[in-house]
Amino acid sequence: MGLLLGEIQLRDSGSLLPQGFWAAVGVWLEKPQVANKRLCGSKIEEERMRVSIALDPPSTLLEAAWSDFASRVNEEDGELLDFAKDLGKGRPLWGEAPALDVILRTLIPKVNPHGASAFAGPRKEMVIKDAFNGAVTFLPLEESHDGKYHVKEYNIYQIRLTHVKDDEWSVSVLTSSLENWISDGIVYPKTTWLGSELLPKLAKWSLESKTSQFKSTLSLISVAKYSKLYQTLKEKYKKMVKVWPEVTDPEKFVYEDVAIATYLLILWEGERAEKGLSRKQSFVDLGCGNGLLVHILSNEGHPGKGIDVRRRKIWDMYGPQTHLEECTITPNDDCLFPNVDWIIGNHSDELTPWIPVIAARSSYSCCYFVLPCCFFDFHGKYNRRQSQKTQYREYLDFVTQVGFVCGFNVEEDCLRIPSTKRVCLIGKSRIYPLTQEAAVDRKRAQFINGRWSCMTVASGKAVGSNHHDTHQAENGPSDQAVDVEFPENETKTDSDRVWLSGFQPREKVEQIRNCASLPRDFVDIVVLKVANLLLNATQEEKCESTCVSLPLRKVAEKLDKETLKRLKNEYGGLQTLFRNTHQVFEVLNGRVQLRDWRERKQSKKNKPEAKQRLSSEAFKTRLCWFYVHHPDGCSLTSESCPYAHGAEELRRPQILKEKKQKQQ
Repeated sequence: MGLLLGEIQLRDSGSLLPQGFWAAVGVWLEKPQVANKRLCGSKIEEERMRVSIALDPPSTLLEAAWSDFASRVNEEDGELLDFAKDLGKGRPLWGEAPALDVILRTLIPKVNPHGASAFAGPRKEMVIKDAFNGAVTFLPLEESHDGKYHVKEYNIYQIRLTHVKDDEWSVSVLTSSLENWISDGIVYPKTTWLGSELLPKLAKWSLESKTSQFKSTLSLISVAKYSKLYQTLKEKYKKMVKVWPEVTDPEKFVYEDVAIATYLLILWEGERAEKGLSRKQSFVDLGCGNGLLVHILSNEGHPGKGIDVRRRKIWDMYGPQTHLEECTITPNDDCLFPNVDWIIGNHSDELTPWIPVIAARSSYSCCYFVLPCCFFDFHGKYNRRQSQKTQYREYLDFVTQVGFVCGFNVEEDCLRIPSTKRVCLIGKSRIYPLTQEAAVDRKRAQFINGRWSCMTVASGKAVGSNHHDTHQAENGPSDQAVDVEFPENETKTDSDRVWLSGFQPREKVEQIRNCASLPRDFVDIVVLKVANLLLNATQEEKCESTCVSLPLRKVAEKLDKETLKRLKNEYGGLQTLFRNTHQVFEVLNGRVQLRDWRERKQSKKNKPEAKQRLSSEAFKTRLCWFYVHHPDGCSLTSESCPYAHGAEELRRPQILKEKKQKQQ
């Protein structure tokens, strides 16, 4: 029976079990890293239903492991017999009816940057799923000197679902024995972890009816290769975090671009092997932003360049080997790259739906990689039309549809990056022969201009949508092109320089609309007015807790229309204004309150060096609002308050000093 490590009682009021249990087991099989953070992932090597013991010599690794397991069970091996005797219970274990699903999987640990340990390599397991009895057994495999795999005599465990009565169930985890459990702290944690960490997650997943709309992460590449290369590149480029000159979060952007570069390098390595290529692929990154992705790919031997409408400060740090261009990108015949292998669109905003088009028209062999973020159509903002889907899923389907219409076999994958928008779309092969290029390109033009036409006649309704578009998004591309009228100034020939007159490229000078550009006196008036509203709020207006806060809606009602209109033109409006004046206000759950600096909690995680430097440079460079305006003054002492208590404490900003010194 095995030794019980933990058991959790479940009440299934939604008829989710036993299917939910097997879905949870599937997560642990295919995505073990969501429970065990020391794993990078797993790979299902082989899977099959077993009917009887194979009499012929085994031809695969799984068959060999199964044969070894079966022979040892027949010899009544004590450790294996504890679980094997219950497998297929209620019918013969080796009977003719399909009873057991046998899986071979490889567990892939994260690479240790300080040197691999004896347990750091991938570990193989044979997994036996007994659907009839609700049990799944994990049998570690070890390789012998002759290269054959055998079932280990330790680290065997089983996850089991038991129906108690009515809607009552239980999920448990068992092992063969505590004495024969060898923990490496990575692939095989301690047995207590199985009962206290893994089991609660399995129980939770078993009662979740949600099914993911997206594929598993890194489904198109080798997880083992990714893990190894990612750690190498992370060590190589982590120094960028310390010297990051942009105002954006250095850790997020550096490690995200390292992860994207790792993915592309593994993807391209596979393409070279598949197509028998010797040279490394060339690329162009459209809307390259900070250019770090271009820098990494170039350093790793791939010839390419990045193009963006605005130059960034960090560009000067890369050196001449990283080619970055500052120019406006407009989808037309001048923006084609016939000698480039891959077009990249990494958070390319308004260029996102154009990436497949540019790749398709650049050359028949050109491929693309796009990571959609903000939702744009060919002509402007993308407008929703399918409420049964999330906006993100709907937009991904639209960009996928564009790829199909452009003639690509579109593949989808989920990256392992610190972002909520992690799904990438890849087009690396065509669905038509080269001889049909002209006909397919006419369909591209009709599709693009069809969406433009829909926008012009929508009159405030679902812009850029029609029944044909919806059908294609759900059922793939149609062989029939949309028959539409071309707008004025557009023709049907391939020689046109302009593909769509309605496209609006991004402005070269970025408009700052986060309330930071509002006049200081205007902001001070609004801040003081809202602060007085909070100080004078009646008990009925306050929230139930002891803090003095008001709903944002009520605050807006107290402000005049002209002030609200002016704030509305800024991203985020009133709430953004409050967050930008974080010295005074705090916004929580749709309510605004005066910040209590006495309750300020220090972050456990050390700030990046760049942020620490900015904090020290800003110390005492502004007057304390509470010291000047609050009837009780500042709750902090002058020594502990980061703001100046009076003009005599004011310091000149360090950044301004450095600029003046350079000018001199």
